[in-house]
Amino acid sequence: MAVAAIKAYDFPPADSMDKFHGARLLYIGWEDHLMFCAPFAFAFPPTMRFGDVVDGVLPGSFGYHPDFARIDWAKAEWFKSGKPFAPDFGKSLADNGLGHKDVIRFRTPGLTGIEGSCS
Repeated sequence: MAVAAIKAYDFPPADSMDKFHGARLLYIGWEDHLMFCAPFAFAFPPTMRFGDVVDGVLPGSFGYHPDFARIDWAKAEWFKSGKPFAPDFGKSLADNGLGHKDVIRFRTPGLTGIEGSCS
């Protein structure tokens, strides 16, 4: 939905990359799991490996969902800003083309929330 401002809406963003000391914001969400109503926001160094995000960060954020332990990461479907995305787990976030404030989501075929409820 577009914003209809009553006066000029011109100011520097409060979440620009220069405010994160070299890190980049990355939003990560899990499709069909509305227990997590919105993507999580993380500040990662661009040199961090994508696989380290999956192995070291996602369990602490999504791991308490009963489906998480059953994820087959080889079958996960990834999306960057709504378009299919094939990350290389061995490469850095920057090498995977992920920039400041990018949104990635993953879908786990066969896992659709608690008893298939998408929750």
